[in-house]
Parts: sequence; C-alpha cells; structure tokens
Amino acid sequence: MRFLLDDEQRAFARSLNALLTAADTPSVIRSWAAGDHSPGRALWSRIADAGVFALAVPEAYDGVGPLPVELTVAFVELGRHAVPGPLVETVAAASLLTDPGPAKRLLPGLASGETIATVALPGPDERALDGDAATVRLTVGGDALRLAPGHGPVCASIDPARRLTALDRGGELLASGPHVVAAAEEALTRARLATAAQALGTGLALLDKTVAYVRQRAQFGVPIGSFQAVKHQLADAKKALEFARPLLFGAALSLRPADVAAAKVAACEAAYATARTALQLHGAIGYTAEYDLSLWLTKARALRTAWGTPHVCRALVLCGTGGLGGGLGGEPGGGLSGGARRS
Repeated sequence: MRFLLDDEQRAFARSLNALLTAADTPSVIRSWAAGDHSPGRALWSRIADAGVFALAVPEAYDGVGPLPVELTVAFVELGRHAVPGPLVETVAAASLLTDPGPAKRLLPGLASGETIATVALPGPDERALDGDAATVRLTVGGDALRLAPGHGPVCASIDPARRLTALDRGGELLASGPHVVAAAEEALTRARLATAAQALGTGLALLDKTVAYVRQRAQFGVPIGSFQAVKHQLADAKKALEFARPLLFGAALSLRPADVAAAKVAACEAAYATARTALQLHGAIGYTAEYDLSLWLTKARALRTAWGTPHVCRALVLCGTGGLGGGLGGEPGGGLSGGARRS
C-alpha cells in the first residue's frame, strides 16, 4: 500500500517550507525560550496567513477543515523548522470547541491566527504548553470544558522553547456533558497526530543537517561522510524515518486512535534515533547550546514523550484502543481526506 500526496498538497508543503526557511527560525526559537514572544507571534501570523490553522477549523467558523491530511503535511514542515509555540495545542483546542456558542466565539480567531490557544487535558501531568503566551487557555476536568483565567509559573522543559505552565482551574464554564469527554478524546488523537508529524519533520531536518555536515568535515584528508560506518548510521536513520512516513499519513486517513498511536511511536522513535546519530556524528560541537543543531536535538527528545510516552502509545496499539483512559503518560502539550490517496 502506498500513500501519495497530490500536486496541490506537495505545493503547499513547498510553499510552507519556503516561508519558514526565510523566517530565521533559530532566532525565533531562542527568543521564545527566553520569554520574548514577539518574533514568535509575528511568525505565527504568517503561518496562519498560509492557512495552516484554518485546516483544523470547520468551514462554518471561518476555517476550511477539518483536513487532517493537509494538517499533517503542514506539521511536518513546522517540525522541520522547529517552529516554537503551542501549535499542537491550538489544533487540539479546535477539536474541543464543539458547542455552537464557544465555537462561534473562539474558532474564527484560531483560524485567523489572532488567537493562540493551549489546553490541559486530564492525565498524570496536567500542565499546558506556553500558557504564558496563549490568549485562550482551555481545561478539561471530568465532563466540563472551562476557560482558564490565568496560569501558574513557567516550568523548565528539556526543550527550552517548550515552556510548561499549570492552568488555573474553575474558570468560565464553556460546555459540559458526555460530548465534552468525546471531544477531549478526539482532541488527544489529533494532538498525537500533529506531534507525530512534527517529530517526523524534526527527524528529517536532523538527517539533512547531518548529511551536510559529514560531507564537509574531514578526517585523514577525506570527508567523514565517505566512511562506511558513517554511511550505515545515516542509512539506518533514513530508513526509520521513511518507514514512519506511511504510518503517519495512514493514521491521518483513518484517525483511529490506535493507528495514530502507532504513527506517534514510529515517528518519535525515528526522530529520537536520528537525533542521537546527529549528535554522535557532529562530535563535540553537537553538545553546545550555541550551535543551532541543539534546537532540533532537544525538540526531538521532548516530542518523544509529549502527548503520550512510547510506553503509553505502544499499549494503545496492543489493545487497539486509545484515549484519555490510558493517560498522557508524559509531558503534555503532553475515510479519505483531502487529496491523499492510497493504491
């Protein structure tokens, strides 16, 4: 079985890649990690203008979606450039806002990029990503969806650009009932899918950067990329990433929680293995925070446990189910669709 993107989807990926290449994302990431959100907000607006967030919002609320395949295409590119901010959480928020009142009030802002959202779902760790930067903070407790009035202190993450905060509880009630629980399950599935796509993009970027590096770094008068051992390491990384790609787009087509969990394990483990290879082949320079590679290394490690650890996701695959019942188990924020086809 092959999963193919159509010409329009490939063109969308190329245009988003060009936009982000011109954005100097390493400087944006470092500013975001330091608490300066201005460059990140400017980039967020450009990403929204490209239509990324509208892909998660229904047409009735100024979006063009939900289009999970196109959203997956976009998040691969966002991961390739390590774009900071609660990108996944904004997608999850779009799935939570199902009642007409809150949806009409908040979804158009998500689609346009005027609103930056973060969410906290039930689980072992209910901290939310970038609560200090978000303009809309959603919490789910039991069968109640609330708008958090504020957030707690910023906590450190292994990725300095992933700023974790606890959200205040007991804010405005937006919705309640069994449909909130179902919406939270859907939000978790879509968050895991977007995280897997980010991880694949991060791994692809790490591989590209490492291939370029070993071609120009020389030992014994020749590039180290000519050494057989180096070639094998890079081939193993490439193979793992390419095996994760069809799982990812297959999950985007089915949106079955078990399929999404499998895709997240494959993509995140491939990205993490690629990060380890990249670090080894870069040598001592790979350990320095000043070197841009570190921004992708730490992201690959953080995404591995965001929205469900490998252990949690593997358990969901084995039992063929998914959802909040198994918990997030790690750091939070832890039919055919679009033009993709299978043959």
